[in-house]
Amino acid sequence: MAAVFDLPTFQDATGSAKREKLAGMLSSDDELALRNEAMGWLAVRTNDGADAISRQELTQFRWRGERLTLIDTGRGIRKPAISRYALTIMTVHTAAGRERPYDDVTGPDGLPRYKGRAGSGGNSENESIRQAMRDHIPLIWLVGVAPGWFQAIFPVFALAEEPELDQFVLAYDKAQRLPLPESPAEEVLRRYVERETLQRVHQPVFRSMVLRAYETRCAVCALAHRELLDAAHIVSDKEEHGVASVRNGLSLCKIHHAAYDAGILGISPEYRVAIRDDILVEIDGPLLEHGLKGLHDKRLMVLPTRRADRPDPELLDWRYERFRSA
Repeated sequence: MAAVFDLPTFQDATGSAKREKLAGMLSSDDELALRNEAMGWLAVRTNDGADAISRQELTQFRWRGERLTLIDTGRGIRKPAISRYALTIMTVHTAAGRERPYDDVTGPDGLPRYKGRAGSGGNSENESIRQAMRDHIPLIWLVGVAPGWFQAIFPVFALAEEPELDQFVLAYDKAQRLPLPESPAEEVLRRYVERETLQRVHQPVFRSMVLRAYETRCAVCALAHRELLDAAHIVSDKEEHGVASVRNGLSLCKIHHAAYDAGILGISPEYRVAIRDDILVEIDGPLLEHGLKGLHDKRLMVLPTRRADRPDPELLDWRYERFRSA
C-alpha cells in the first residue's frame, strides 16, 4: 500500500523542534515508519482493505524483528508502550441479542463517530487519540464483522472530539479533515463525506459480514470464488429500512447480483428463486439456460448456518412483491 504520512516533529517546552526520541518513546520518523509498515502489512493481508482479518492474525505483525500486536484483549484502543499515540481503534462485532458496548454512529455531517473508552480507566487511552488528533496522526480502525474477525479501515484521522458524548469524529482524507463551511457548497460537501463513509466503512464491513455468514458462497448457485462474490442488499440502503445488517443481505455472485438488481431474478420469503416470465421463454446459450432459467423455483443453495443471520422474510417479501409487480 503506497501510504505516506507526514508526521509532525515533537516540540520541547520552549517550542523548538526536536527529532530525537523522547524518553523511551518513538521519534517522529519512527512513528511514520511504524504506521506505514502496519498499514502496508494489513493491505497485503486484506486485499487493500476489502477482506476481513482475524484477531489471531492481527497479533502477528512484526516491526523491526519484534512482534507488535495490532489489537489488545479487552481494550478498544491499542497504544503501544513505545508510542505517544493510539495505533488502532476497535469497534466490536454486535452479536445477535446483545448491545454493542461502544455504540459508534454516523453523525449528521456524514462522518463516523468512535466512542472513547468509558470511565477513569480509559483516560490515558482516550488521551492517545487526542494526541493523534492534535498532531494529525493516522490511525487504523478495526471494525468487527463477526466474532474474532475485523474489517481494517485505514488510514483514518481523529478530526474532533465531542466530549459531552464521549466520542471522536473520524475522517478519511485531507478534504474531510477540513471543517465544512457554512456556504452553498456545504450540502455538496456533506453528501461527499456521506458517500465516502458509505464506501470506506459501511460497504466493506457489510460485504465481509454477509460473505462470512454465507461461508463465501453464492446463495443462489454456491459459487465459492470470493473475487466473484458481492454482498447484495435485499432492501436498498437508500430506503429507510435498508439497514446494513446481515439479515438484509445476500451473498450473490456477480451475475446473480446483477440479475437480482435488474429484476430478472427474485427471491421469495420461502427462499425460492424465481426468474422473470419473459426470460423463461427466451432462447439463448447455456448460461441463460442453466445459470438462470434452470434455477427457477429452486431453493437457495446456501443459507447461513446461524438462523439469526438468515435473510429477513419480511424484507424478502417487500422486495419480492416489487419483483412480481414489475
